[in-house]
Amino acid sequence: MIAALALFLCCQLLGETLAVLLQLPVPGPVLGMIFLFVWLLARGGPQESERRTAAGLLQHLPLLFVPAGTGVLLHLHRLADEALPIAVALIVSTLLGLAVAGLTLAWFSRRRSSAHTQQ
Repeated sequence: MIAALALFLCCQLLGETLAVLLQLPVPGPVLGMIFLFVWLLARGGPQESERRTAAGLLQHLPLLFVPAGTGVLLHLHRLADEALPIAVALIVSTLLGLAVAGLTLAWFSRRRSSAHTQQ
């Protein structure tokens, strides 16, 4: 478990370091997840200890939302000041996401049906 946690944290540290040093617009933890993914691909998948450690972290994932919830409550006045742009952004992004998902599904359905008709 300690080795798996060390691997996870080293990947995050590497991502954070690169994001800061290269002034990348991507958050360090996202880069760390990419590094972890590439590492696991190169090794042929996670080992059992990494699976158990990840399952344990996921089991307690709701605890990680407590600081975020506290931050939201701390800056509630800012959210109230920007309520209209936030609401518009949420609605537009939701509609765009639904449209893209629907169009992708339709494209894959047409592609699949044309592949079946050719056989």
